[in-house]
Amino acid sequence: MVKKVGFVGLGTVGKHMAKNLLKGRYELTVYDNNPETVNDLIELGANGVDTAIEATKGKDLVIVILPEKEELDAVLSTDTGFMAGLDPGTILVDMGTHSLKTTIDLAEQAEKQRIVFVEAPVWGTKEHAANGLLTLLVGGDVTAISRCRELFSLISLNLIHVGEIGSATRMKFVVTQYQAHLMEGLAESLVFGEKLGFSVDRILEVFDSGGLASPLTHSKGRTISRGDFSRNLALKYVHEGLKSVKEAATMSGLELPANDAVLKVYEQAVNDGRGEEDFSAVIKVIRS
Repeated sequence: MVKKVGFVGLGTVGKHMAKNLLKGRYELTVYDNNPETVNDLIELGANGVDTAIEATKGKDLVIVILPEKEELDAVLSTDTGFMAGLDPGTILVDMGTHSLKTTIDLAEQAEKQRIVFVEAPVWGTKEHAANGLLTLLVGGDVTAISRCRELFSLISLNLIHVGEIGSATRMKFVVTQYQAHLMEGLAESLVFGEKLGFSVDRILEVFDSGGLASPLTHSKGRTISRGDFSRNLALKYVHEGLKSVKEAATMSGLELPANDAVLKVYEQAVNDGRGEEDFSAVIKVIRS
């Protein structure tokens, strides 16, 4: 039975996930390189520690959500990293979004240490995380996943088991590509419509009335209309995801010309210093 849980990585999504886990019966220990975030969780009842290894020692289950591959590599390569603290039999749930190679490398290292590995990249925004409405794309052993279901129910609305280790990472590539393309396409259409003399609100009124209506069109269109680009899903992470999409497509011998074009737009947004903004800020590239 899972009682003691470690949580490494309290970013935009992770901190809200950790808050929701505190609503359960778990003894939660958290670590992040931002002490203020750790202190916020301590005030809500979590145990805060100073290193990742302290967050993983003696735990039944450990969640890691480190969205940048470089950060994950750094943690893996240090003596105080989270892998060094895991006991045999511990369930390690990787909820970050990484390249396929990083996921497979982590799974292989876990197997060497007799750690039970589950990949479960999260899909959703800060709002989804805050309300426990994330979607988890899960890969791994069915028995191991069943031991996580109660915990997963506190942070997610949808749990989709897509196959063996590596499957969830590959599916997240598909999700990232489609989501990024929808956002860039919406941005282009709004700018095009503005140039033709229409307000963003009027364009959205038309979109919402017919077959183009969608949660993304409505929510992101309205925040764009208000000029609100506060971070919900960071643009830099979408950019990194699109690079992984391109890498996976290349390895599969597939050309994705639209993805190459969209990737360039997100790359320009990052170069313009928009990486920390919401990914809807990609519209600023098109407007410039």
